[in-house]
Amino acid sequence: MKRIFLLAMIGLVLIGLLAGCAEKTEKVLVATDATWPPFESVNEQTKEIEGFDIDLLNAIAEEAGLEIEYVNVGFDPLLAGIAQCQYDAAISAMTITEERKQKMLFSNPYFEAGQIVTVRIDNSDISGKDSLGGKTVGAQIGTTGAIIVGDMDDVTLKTYDDVGLAFQDLMNGQIDAIVADNPLALEYVNKNSNKLKTAGEVFTEEYYGIAICKDNTELQAKINAGLKAVKAEGLIEELIQKWI
Repeated sequence: MKRIFLLAMIGLVLIGLLAGCAEKTEKVLVATDATWPPFESVNEQTKEIEGFDIDLLNAIAEEAGLEIEYVNVGFDPLLAGIAQCQYDAAISAMTITEERKQKMLFSNPYFEAGQIVTVRIDNSDISGKDSLGGKTVGAQIGTTGAIIVGDMDDVTLKTYDDVGLAFQDLMNGQIDAIVADNPLALEYVNKNSNKLKTAGEVFTEEYYGIAICKDNTELQAKINAGLKAVKAEGLIEELIQKWI
């Protein structure tokens, strides 16, 4: 009887230890707008969300003991959702801005980007942002590109929920140009090199960060610790080589 009792006690201890290990993994609901290659997009074959941001956050999660569940939503509802803490976090090639910092927390920066103009390959009158006067310019709603174009004089802004539709309209001659993050613009230009080109140089300096519900400073600290660890391992450079 003593032996049975001892084995039972050992079993209970092991169950307790396993339960304790399970509790260390925190489930995190993460929003992303998977229309922004090479940072996040849906793989046509697997139907899975993939990209620079996804690989990065998965690596951070492994370091920080987080279990990630991704939700694919449009960028504008993503911003509203993270501001209202409908999601624990969001990763979507999101520029850290002072306005956004009023509504959400951010991780430390992980990538430097900037805005650039894209036009049709036969365009000869747009040489960059300073020659957009009188033009109709597309941008994804809620992005810094849309904000910048909206503030330009004598420029008509056309916004899109899906930036891919903006590039389709550009190639079809429905708009004159697009203002968007340079890695995204170059992705579309490279895939449509007979139809598109960039005009001028990158004209802003922006840094991407992982957005976090404003109430969750503990999650912010875990993500920053994980980000620091993967940066030290050289992951950012590996992802640039893989995706960009």
